[in-house]
Amino acid sequence: MNDHDERWPEERFRQLRRQADPDIDKVVAEYLAAQPAGKSALDLVKAVVAELGEAKREAREPSGESPAHEIFDALDFARDLPDWGDDRELLAKGQAVFSDYGLYQSAALFFACLPMAYAETSSARVLAGVSNLATHHMTRRVAETGQMLVDVMGLKSTGSLQPGRPGHTTAIGLRILHSFVRALVEERYAGRWDTERHGPPVNQELLLATLFDFSVVTWEAMETMGVTLSDEERAANLYTWSVFGHLMGIEVCRDGPLTLDDVEPISARLGRLLEPSDEGVRLMGVLLKEMEAFMPLGWRKLPRSLVHWIFRDAAHGADRVPELLDVPPPAWWFTALFRLAREANRGTWLARPVDSVVRWLVRKSGRHIVVALIDRHSGGQAAFRIPPELARAWRIRRSGTAVRTRAIRRTVRRTLRAPAQGRKGPH
Repeated sequence: MNDHDERWPEERFRQLRRQADPDIDKVVAEYLAAQPAGKSALDLVKAVVAELGEAKREAREPSGESPAHEIFDALDFARDLPDWGDDRELLAKGQAVFSDYGLYQSAALFFACLPMAYAETSSARVLAGVSNLATHHMTRRVAETGQMLVDVMGLKSTGSLQPGRPGHTTAIGLRILHSFVRALVEERYAGRWDTERHGPPVNQELLLATLFDFSVVTWEAMETMGVTLSDEERAANLYTWSVFGHLMGIEVCRDGPLTLDDVEPISARLGRLLEPSDEGVRLMGVLLKEMEAFMPLGWRKLPRSLVHWIFRDAAHGADRVPELLDVPPPAWWFTALFRLAREANRGTWLARPVDSVVRWLVRKSGRHIVVALIDRHSGGQAAFRIPPELARAWRIRRSGTAVRTRAIRRTVRRTLRAPAQGRKGPH
């Protein structure tokens, strides 16, 4: 056993599972106790979400106004980065991974990160139970997750994690929301939450798993897609996510960044979180339905096929994710591509052409999903927006004519698919 394995014994993970975020939870508890009688935690969550939306808009387009909500006054909302986390050059390199490979990372979010979260039972129970994500506003919630990626990673060399900037505001905002979620579970779901088994909602173990979903799981998914990051790129990307994790109150990022040496022992421990659950299956079913609606005619089964593709050889039990989430079988033509790719990757002359086809499919699906989120959620309280330089790099047209043309295509797709979906059901 090496030093890094010794840093991550099973007992440490049991401790992380039992630990929430006591500093912020104390502030939120005092805030809730001071509210007038009759106001529920859910009402207060909605109010704070609205204020956080204003804070994020202010971070993107500064007007000089500070966040208005009183909960912010009780927090160190403008806290500086830790001494170890202010390496501007390394942060820019970590963010460049998204800027340079954004469509692949966007695809990884939908086909890898979110499925991993749904296969983590505690996470699925929070998302499906507390957030009611399985039946209400799925694309809005997913768009908010995508916006988080853009705010943290899509603004290369602009200091997005500095106080007052979008990534920094997002991290502090998520920390506040997680605390309100814990309070909401205590108020409304205490009798149905197995604290002995799962620990408190959004506990430190789950936060660490989520951080890995957006970093390590994303790299591994990209590698399956045909994009292999260098060790330097991975180290910088993990450093950037560690700074974000520090701001979010993740305990293992409190005193320093995670390193590539931590990846294998942590991944091995986190594999135990993957279990089947009704909530996970329900979430995955709704996500697939939404993603498939974004696909062009003839490509409806591409999302489910890519989920199978990405997890087919995943380590630490992650290869079971499609089975745990009851993902329908891939399209017949993609199954044939699976087999061809396996043969090609054994060193035959087909390797390069097959890998090129897969990369093209990934880029195509990633672009369609990003475009759909822009078209559906470019306005409102939690608008989904990407910087102009990313839109140009990803060849995403945002003119009025382009938006209207895509709306017509979506209408045609829904009309043509409705009879078939009515006969076949969700699968």
